[in-house]
Amino acid sequence: MYAIVDIETTGGHASSNGITDIAILIHDGSSITKRFHSLVNPGTSIPYFIQSLTGINDEMVKDAPSFNEIAGEVFSLISSTVFVAHNVNFDYSFLKHHLAASGYELNCKKLCTIRLGRRIFPGLPSYSLGKLCHSLNIPNTDRHRASGDAEATAVLFSMLLKNDLNGHVEQFINKKTSEQQLPPHLQKSDIDQLPKHPGVYYFHDNRGKVIYVGKAINIKKRVCSHFTGNNAGKQRQEFLKNVCFISHRTCGTELMAFILEAVEIKRLWPANNRSMKRFEAAYGLYTYEDQKGYLRLVIDKKRKNSSPLHSFNTISEGYSLLHNLIKKFELCPRLCFVQKTGKVCEIHSSDTGCHGACCGKEDAGFYNIRVNHAVSDLKTILPSFLLIGKGRTDEEKSIIMMEQGNLHGMGYVSNKMDFSNLATIKPYLELYPSNDYIRNIIMNHASKYPERVSAGF
Repeated sequence: MYAIVDIETTGGHASSNGITDIAILIHDGSSITKRFHSLVNPGTSIPYFIQSLTGINDEMVKDAPSFNEIAGEVFSLISSTVFVAHNVNFDYSFLKHHLAASGYELNCKKLCTIRLGRRIFPGLPSYSLGKLCHSLNIPNTDRHRASGDAEATAVLFSMLLKNDLNGHVEQFINKKTSEQQLPPHLQKSDIDQLPKHPGVYYFHDNRGKVIYVGKAINIKKRVCSHFTGNNAGKQRQEFLKNVCFISHRTCGTELMAFILEAVEIKRLWPANNRSMKRFEAAYGLYTYEDQKGYLRLVIDKKRKNSSPLHSFNTISEGYSLLHNLIKKFELCPRLCFVQKTGKVCEIHSSDTGCHGACCGKEDAGFYNIRVNHAVSDLKTILPSFLLIGKGRTDEEKSIIMMEQGNLHGMGYVSNKMDFSNLATIKPYLELYPSNDYIRNIIMNHASKYPERVSAGF
């Protein structure tokens, strides 16, 4: 048995919107055997544009039952059937959410008449319900009302069953295809062409604009994971509604996919990428002159519009670099806020390299020369190296080049190339902008996998 369902709602996502109209037609595969229809009081005012679309206003639903009052009947009708709807994931997400709020757990097999329409009647101009009805001469005189759209969907479903010569309905019901999980405007061919390799994928809207960028060690598996589950939240429902096609770029390694994702998010600024937009390194190395004229180096939290000499994701990374500068240029640990205990004049007498700036025994001018040398030499402390990894094929290797602590570029070269000859490698590298996030993930990877790092240059 099939339950052909159509609902009207106060908005596009179930978690904060109500149902205003519901129709359920029980279909035995040949004809309709039972009908259920009811207006529903959503418990909130219906937005004006929804009233204009559906013709349902607050006055009409004032005396209608709440969904909780009809939930038991709705559940008994559909719980043991195959759930059928035009864009089934929308209707199903609403009913699953609101039935759960009333104490019922809905777990039905589903059929989407949009997806079936594309399979069984390929090549039509559009698969929206209105245009599909027009193409197939299906009467629908009560559009955007649950009963009218459900009746039209029932006629469409009967035509789909009659013309299903290749068993698509059975395939969908038996979950031999995951196509029904896809957003309504996304073609299955977009999924079929995705590789099972590391890389970056792009979700585009109907105008071709990128609305989300993601990275994966297996592009196809990761993309498909976006479309599983029945999250009824606004963010997910709006996201799925706007995904129309997918493109991708294959990478040799997961690290390269991480880097490319970060670059592309900064370049494209997609509406649905949020976490990486907010990424900022947490700490920075700053310099300033104190009241006595001594230049001070300090690790501090990064602040908006500040310009640190260098930035770090962790405070330990910052202090590690600062300790190297102190040792190399014989700077005062106290003036660098590294040593905070002991009497001032005891510091320079110990094995710290301090010449007495902390207690006024070294002139500020002489001390500041060494601080300026340390700042100038900062770039030479930051590492330059190659990260060599797997290529996209067995015949190549991937190369990530770091120069003075920043990403220079990455690309692919032949296995037979001499990796010690930078002049021959550089033309194969695509240049990329560097930032704190990219630098940190590369440095962490290099620290974790030192065998992949070439000698410095």
